[in-house]
This record gives sequence, structure tokens and C-alpha cells, in this order.
Amino acid sequence: MQYITPDLCDAYPDLIQVVEPMFSNFGGKDSFGGEIVTVKCFEDNSLVKEQVDQPGEGKVLVVDGGGSLRRALLGDLLAEKAARNGWEGIIVYGCIRDVDVIAQTELGVQALASHPLKTDKRGIGDLNVAVTFGGVTFRPGEFVYADNNGIIQSPKPLQMPA
Repeated sequence: MQYITPDLCDAYPDLIQVVEPMFSNFGGKDSFGGEIVTVKCFEDNSLVKEQVDQPGEGKVLVVDGGGSLRRALLGDLLAEKAARNGWEGIIVYGCIRDVDVIAQTELGVQALASHPLKTDKRGIGDLNVAVTFGGVTFRPGEFVYADNNGIIQSPKPLQMPA
């Protein structure tokens, strides 16, 4: 489905929260949205790898990487696996890599920046905990929508206005 965040903001001004503008769109899908699944990790994408192996229809993986600009929490192989497993998108409060391949992948991906260095795999992180960045708290089971205009969060699913 195509989401237009300005239209959602206009239709649901009392329901949504808008993430501070710091993200760039890297994925093959410019617009995406769905139910939030969270991962909190710092320079270790072990839990990201585990989650993209799971079915993700109607879901968006929100990764709180602590804003680190030193390691990439998502690369082409994990993005392709997420797309194959039906994930709508991935939002990374941190870096990704393999951006040219990810741009061709049928997956929404927003992140702070790109960085060529992968993470260490230490199995450290938290799954499905509330995470806060960009002035917004993301809770598992709530909803997030993203496009080239920005990212918005809602406690309830939103419908595009007619």
C-alpha cells in the first residue's frame, strides 16, 4: 500500500507523532507502514538477523541502534531476507550498508546514514521493548508509517484518507 505521511498527518493530527527529520530513504519501496516490532541493539545486529528470518507480513522492524554511526546494522543479505519474508520495511536508528543493492530490494528502509563496516555478532540486544529516538517512543504492537516526507507513529492503524 502507498502511504503519504502528510495526508495521514492531516487526517489524524491528534493521534500521530512525527519523528524528528534525520532519516533518509534507502529502500526499493519509498512508502511503507505496518505494525511495529522493535529491536534495541548497539553495534550488534544479531537480533536484527533473527527477526528478518521470521514472517513479517504487515510489520515494520524498528531498530534502535543508539544512533551509532560506527557500524552498519543492516546489509543487503538481511534486507533481501526481510523482503522474502514479507516485511513491509525496516527503520534503523543507526547505519546500513550495501545501499545500492538495498535500493533495488522490494523493502522500505530508512536509516541515518550508510557505513561500510559490519557489526560484531555477540547476541546482545533486546526484542520487543519500547524504544525512543527522534522525539518519539515506538512500542511493539503500535504502528509506524514512512515515506520520503518523514516517519510517523500511531497507537492505532491508520487508513489513507479518500
